[in-house]
Amino acid sequence: MICPACYEPNTPGDDWCRRCGCDLTADDRPTPHDRVERSLMADAVSVLDPRPAVTVTADTPLREVMRRMIAAEVGAVLVVDAAGLLVGILTERDFLTRVAGAPDYDGGCVGDSMTRDPEAVAATDPLMFALGKMATGNYRHIPVLAAGRPVGVLSVHDVLRHIVTQAGGL
Repeated sequence: MICPACYEPNTPGDDWCRRCGCDLTADDRPTPHDRVERSLMADAVSVLDPRPAVTVTADTPLREVMRRMIAAEVGAVLVVDAAGLLVGILTERDFLTRVAGAPDYDGGCVGDSMTRDPEAVAATDPLMFALGKMATGNYRHIPVLAAGRPVGVLSVHDVLRHIVTQAGGL
């Protein structure tokens, strides 16, 4: 890589010019090309105003959780311990893949079917970071935490609505 300041040839992958110390990583940083990319790279998760988390404990009966999800019109509940710290997540997909058709499903508790120690983001994380985690893990919902405690849930629908708005479609 040629240094843009002093034109010194440097080894590809160097972060700093060996002659003048110029930062060479700027050329590797992605730059936004439109409003959508700018928002995804610069805006924090908090701009989406994530929906407040519906929380339960691991010993909550599955039947009760299903009722609460329907009443709150949410696709996921966050499972917390006695201190209010996130320990799991239970989603619509979990009901379909782990609960439906299981013997005595209605007698089970959340702890038997939840995903333990789920990926999460902070409200200050960039949208692209949250979207990357969701895409990589194939998640439709991701908890938003503050000091280990749930403050909201971000859904793929929230992100898509924001992208469409940024693109001028809503």
